[in-house]
Amino acid sequence: MSLINTQVQAFKNEAFHNGKFITVSNETIKGKWNVFIFMPAAFTFNCPTEVEDAADNYAEFQKAGAEVYIVTTDTHFAHKVWHETSPAVGKAKFPLIGDPTHALTRAFDVHIDEEGLALRGTFIINPEGQIKTMEVHSNEIARDVKETLRKLKAAQYTAAHPGEVCPAKWNDGAKTITPSLDLVGKI
Repeated sequence: MSLINTQVQAFKNEAFHNGKFITVSNETIKGKWNVFIFMPAAFTFNCPTEVEDAADNYAEFQKAGAEVYIVTTDTHFAHKVWHETSPAVGKAKFPLIGDPTHALTRAFDVHIDEEGLALRGTFIINPEGQIKTMEVHSNEIARDVKETLRKLKAAQYTAAHPGEVCPAKWNDGAKTITPSLDLVGKI
């Protein structure tokens, strides 16, 4: 069963954020758009490049009214040290969520049981706590956060404009489509 349009399961995890430890839960994410970016583990090779990409684009996510969360199967203590020792991860101004019990990675169906790690999963969650987009792929392939930002804006647009759809390669401000019977076979 797909997680699309399902409610985020109840969770409560510790995170490292701007020099402090904070608690992030399914309740604290409600009321705003959220992007959860799952990664295998801290102190790996590809993960810092993705954290840096998210950090470089964080202002755009904030401008769109969304919070970004990086999630690994490490502890929030490990994330503190990762943030302090990696120049790429040190750019992060968003929460780094620890999931040492693997409850969150399992709830989002990105857990690799044999390894105790997460797959690279990206989820956009609306203010009501529903998963609107998801992308999950193999760990050797890093993501491009600009595509996540494009998907976030498309999800926000369609939420604000029911009955319209965003076509392929849609970007903020581009033309959308209003589905109708007279369009069938003409696109």
